[in-house]
Formats: sequence, C-alpha cells, structure tokens
Amino acid sequence: MDLHRPWNLLDQALGLDEHGGSQPLRGKVVLIEDCVKTSGGFVLHHLVKRSLSPDSPPLSNALVFIAFSQPFSHYDRVLRKLGCNLAAQKENKRLVFFDMLMFQCPGENGEKVVETGLASLYRKVQDAVNSLVAEERNCITIVVDDISLMEVAANGCSDEVLSFLHYCHTLTSELGCTLIALNHGDVYFSHDGSTTLLRMEYLANILVRAEPLATGSAVDVHGQLTISWKGIPERQGISRSQVHNFHFRVKENSAEYFYPGTCS
Repeated sequence: MDLHRPWNLLDQALGLDEHGGSQPLRGKVVLIEDCVKTSGGFVLHHLVKRSLSPDSPPLSNALVFIAFSQPFSHYDRVLRKLGCNLAAQKENKRLVFFDMLMFQCPGENGEKVVETGLASLYRKVQDAVNSLVAEERNCITIVVDDISLMEVAANGCSDEVLSFLHYCHTLTSELGCTLIALNHGDVYFSHDGSTTLLRMEYLANILVRAEPLATGSAVDVHGQLTISWKGIPERQGISRSQVHNFHFRVKENSAEYFYPGTCS
C-alpha cells in the first residue's frame, strides 16, 4: 500500500484523508448497504485494508473478521490483489478470523439454543478483542460480512441477531472499537427483516449505500455511492459534510471514484 498516494473520494468522504495519525472511524459504526445489482463488497475490502495498514502508530491496529459470506481463502485472494496479505496478518496476530459458513444455531423450537449459539459467538469475539487490547492493539475494527446471511444461520431469529449486534456495538463505546457491517438491503422483505435493517441504520454513525445508476447501466460506471454521516463534529467544532455522492468503477485490483460527468 502506498500511503503517499492521492486520497480518493471514498477516503475523503469517510474522513480517512485526515493527517496527524487520527483515527476518524474509531468508536464508530459503519453500515454498508448494497443490493443484488450493485455489490458493496469493494467498500468493505477497502476498509479492511485500511484497518490493517495504519499510517501511525505502526502495528497498533487490528481486525476481528466475522465472515458469514465467504471463506478465508476468498478474502485473502481479494485483499492480496489490493496489496494486503491477510495470511501474514493472521500470523502477526493482527487479524482474528471467524469462518462462520458452517455456523448454524440448531434446534427446531429451542430459542435458548439459538441464543446460546450467538451468545457463544459474541463471547469469542469479546475474548479476541480483550486479547488484542492486552497486546496494546488500541485501534480494533470488528467486521461482520454479512448481516442477511447471519440471520439465515440463526434460522431467521432476528431478535437474537440484533442482540448480537448490540453487544458488538457496546465495544465501540467501551473500548473504542470500530464496527463495520455489510448488509444486502434488498434481501429483507419480511417485517422482522425490515426491523433488523432499521435498527442497524439507527445504530450506524456512517451509512454507505452502493446503488445502481439512476439513469441505468453504463459500461464505464458500475454504480453510485452515497455516504451519510449523522452530524459528527470535527475537532474544530465544524460539522463534517453530511452527505457525499459520487460514482464508482471497480477494477480487478482497485476501484475508481469520480463525480458524475467527470469519468474519463
């Protein structure tokens, strides 16, 4: 990763272009919403890379990744193309990876069994965070990919999923962790699913939406990003711009961001 490269629009919108070793996402909840037509996975990958490649201080950041969507090999392959070696980060104990593809809360009628499954997962996450804190990893990011598949694994028990996410949310206030979650916005059609989505939007300090172009598909433009902040003030007391909107194009080993009409 070239930390001296020009900042892109995504970094600017998220406050990652700030200097001085600050951690603008620390203690925040970032919710990424996408849809079937337009994946927001590239935003999550970008944030994973940034979480493991801090400017300053060196090696103080760490990542706890809870993966319901893909196995470790998938993320490792994608992040290598972006210049981040997840396997090496695991060996360096800067990455704790939970492969949840085989996770399922068993039992047909036993809500207590479901609760035990997700409660056990949270305890493992909490233990991982505490271990990283003990190793002086003072900027810890928790990633959940993704919420919709988390509900599938929990047999549709949205209340237990919400409880798990609320527990993770407490780590942002108690330990200054960053919580990043990806959610497929058009997966939820039931009332319970809508409640889960609304609750996460309520908890989020920053909402990132990846959507198709309003004017339809285009060869050189893959979609648009809308990034909304909930009025979080900057250190000087001046509020950050509330909404940022721009287009994007995803390449094999990068993504380009540009304002409408400026794509070359």
